Amino acid sequence: MDGPTLLLAIVVAALGYACGSLPVGVLVARAMGGPDPRTIGSGRTGTTNALRALGPRGAALVVLGDLLKGLLPVLIARLVSGGDTFVEVVAATAALIGSVRSVFLAFGGGRGVVTLAGTLLVILPIAVVVAAVVHVVVLLAFRYMSLASLASSASVLPTAIAVAAVGSGGLAVAYLAFAFVGPAIVWVAHADNIDRLLHGAERKFDFAMLRGKPEA
Repeated sequence: MDGPTLLLAIVVAALGYACGSLPVGVLVARAMGGPDPRTIGSGRTGTTNALRALGPRGAALVVLGDLLKGLLPVLIARLVSGGDTFVEVVAATAALIGSVRSVFLAFGGGRGVVTLAGTLLVILPIAVVVAAVVHVVVLLAFRYMSLASLASSASVLPTAIAVAAVGSGGLAVAYLAFAFVGPAIVWVAHADNIDRLLHGAERKFDFAMLRGKPEA
C-alpha cells in the first residue's frame, strides 16, 4: 500500500467513526420531546428501543439516520478514492464500530444492524435484500428481534461468497473480508442478547408497537 492510500484510509476511518458515532436515537428523542431510548429496555439507542420510546414515527427516523451514517462514509470513501475497495471497507468498519461504541455516548450505542445495512447498500446491495428477507422470516417465526438481527447479519457472508463464486466479475477480497468482519461486530454487540436467548430469558417482540401501542 502506498503512502497516499494509507493517508486516505486514515482520513476516511476518522470520518466513518465520527459519522457512525452520531447518536441518532438520542437526537431524534430530543427533537421529538420523547424519552431517551437509553432509559428503556436494553438501554441501547437503536431501532427497537426507539420504537419502545418514540413509537413508529420516531423509530422510522432512527432507521433512516442509522442507514445514512453507514451509507454516507462508504459512499464518500468510494468517491474520494476512485473506488479503492480497501478504503471503502475501512470507512465501513469504522462507521460500524462508531455505531456500537459511540464516542458521544461514553462508548455505548446501538447494535449496529441498520448501520451495517447502510454500508452494504454501497458495498454489496444484494446482501441487504437477502438479509431483509431472513430478518422478516425469523422475526415472524420466533418473535425475537435479536435472533432476527443475528440471523440476518449472519446471512451476509454466505451471500458474499455466493456472489464471488457465481458473479462474472467476482468480488473484491476487501468486500469478502468485510462480509465477515461487519457481521462479527454486530454479533459482539449482541453478546447480552445471545446470553439471554441461550437461557430463555430474551423478551419477545411485541408487534403491537408497530401500531403505536406501548409494549406489553
